[in-house]
Amino acid sequence: MILDSINEPADLKGLTTPELEQLAAEIRKEIIATVTANGGHLASNLGVVELTIALHRTFESPRDKIVWDVGHQTYAHKLLTGRRELFPTIRQHGGLSGFPERDESPHDHFGAGHASTSISAALGMAIARDLAGESYNVVAVIGDGAMTGGMAFEALNQAGHLGTRLIVVLNDNGMAISPSVGALSRLFYRLRLDSRYYRAREEASQVVTKLPLGAQLSQVGKRVKKGFKGLIIPSMFWEELGLTYVGPIDGHDIAELETALTQVKEYPRKPVLVHVVTRKGKGHSPAEEDAVSFHGVPPNQGTNENTPSYSEVFGHTILRLARENPKILAITAAMPESTGLILLAQESPERVFDVGICEQHAVTFAAGLATQGFIPIVAIYSTFLQRALDQIIHDVCLQNLPVIFAIDRGGIVGEDGKTHQGAFDLSFLSFIPNMVLASPKDENELQHLLNTAVRAERPFAIRYPKGSGLGVPLDEKLHELPIGVGEVLRVGEDVAILALGVTVTPALEAARMLAEKGIEATVVNARFIKPLDSSLLLDVAYRTKRVVTVEENALWGGFGSAVLELLESANIHDFRVVRMGLPDEFVEHGPQGLLRAKYKLDAAGIAKRVLSSFFEPGVHPLKKAGRLE
Repeated sequence: MILDSINEPADLKGLTTPELEQLAAEIRKEIIATVTANGGHLASNLGVVELTIALHRTFESPRDKIVWDVGHQTYAHKLLTGRRELFPTIRQHGGLSGFPERDESPHDHFGAGHASTSISAALGMAIARDLAGESYNVVAVIGDGAMTGGMAFEALNQAGHLGTRLIVVLNDNGMAISPSVGALSRLFYRLRLDSRYYRAREEASQVVTKLPLGAQLSQVGKRVKKGFKGLIIPSMFWEELGLTYVGPIDGHDIAELETALTQVKEYPRKPVLVHVVTRKGKGHSPAEEDAVSFHGVPPNQGTNENTPSYSEVFGHTILRLARENPKILAITAAMPESTGLILLAQESPERVFDVGICEQHAVTFAAGLATQGFIPIVAIYSTFLQRALDQIIHDVCLQNLPVIFAIDRGGIVGEDGKTHQGAFDLSFLSFIPNMVLASPKDENELQHLLNTAVRAERPFAIRYPKGSGLGVPLDEKLHELPIGVGEVLRVGEDVAILALGVTVTPALEAARMLAEKGIEATVVNARFIKPLDSSLLLDVAYRTKRVVTVEENALWGGFGSAVLELLESANIHDFRVVRMGLPDEFVEHGPQGLLRAKYKLDAAGIAKRVLSSFFEPGVHPLKKAGRLE
């Protein structure tokens, strides 16, 4: 195998065209085999194999800086940059990350798991190069889906203004996770299908030179040439931004790619955009035919297909609620399938708005809808909602508008790792005035919370985990849950376990384990972090004097912190609180179950923490009273 001989990008230099084609096939085979076993991003990586090879043959990484947008398209890059032997460990706990990691390789120049960041980061590197008087190349590789994000255009605006030497490679496959939307994607689509473009590039200059009076009308000719190009070539869009446009180029023709990239390396001090057209899922017919389904592939471990995921329950519930209430609208940031909104989109497409990878716009757009009496539901993953914090504060909560936030993938998400763990939403949403913040203990409670939210007439956020539900029966009739009211699931006098969301079920199991040792625990499903059920929680604290809070969120500013503040405000002193949650670090990648066990958020971990904190042999339970942990 040729791939076995590639230990660094320099090893690509001497390969012939047939060998490069064979190498591309071998890379695809390796990616398919590994993703099938480990899960991961398949279609996007299969689409950039030739582009990755061409980039590493043309540029000299790590001296030249190649910055990948989103980062879920870097599997071929990892295989070609010294990580071939470790590639089978990708997305496994302790193995390679599924995204670029600066600590993992000198060839990973910028870490990224969110979209639209590459041009900004690359521009920063290019300016740093200029200030240092150096001459290396900086390349930003960005997809057409990521190009819909406003941050990309903020960077392009600055790049065109500064005029520094920067290469932007636009990987245009017509897709983000779902098909790209918006006016910009239509421009790309028109360009991809317009065969006149190829002829125009060759003929435009000839048309001008053949104009009457030739050189005497050179200035007029330039204007005519520009107008002629503008009529049929949307490249003028980029040139008006200050970038030289090159393309479109067949993204699966290594020779053509190398020719174009070699030419733009020699361009003078000016940013260049290289438009590359690729096919997502290239070389694997199932992924080519259904790139959406094969964007992210689960590991081949077997799943319970009879248990719907939280996302699916959300999608079915929203469809049901929307049928009853014409004022309900839904908004997604390029993820109608993944969030479950595809069901409503198929039945009532005019009521679902895919705004592209634009979380900030999604939130303020929803706020505008809410001012006119509609009930917008914004479905965004926890990790991506972070990008719209200012809009949530300023545009929604400050004006107390009834926008509902359906926060998917809250808590530990697993193999996607540091960039995708939903570890902070409880913290960054709970401090905002006017916000209601809830987390269901199971999928049945999720549907009732959604029903509650659409009737609340105020900002309302519901966070729920990634993956299958618990398999509990779903009530046929939806009802409202009283806002700010939790429930006692088990009564015991020795200790109270206050749990939120996905941690409720392991808390109940931990209570059963403790009962086997003669320790009786009260278990509370807090349900709401804002507002807290103050009377219930204070009553439990007064009664047991020993409180454990459990959450799948960062400890700083989370549910446990809110409980501490509640107890402090009530001036209770003869108690001890132990907070369990995620530590002050970024959670690495690995299976959800493994990570929950590592951070002691499974039943065994909760029970062990209760025992060690309050019931150590020979230690009176209240010996440490007053000390907070």
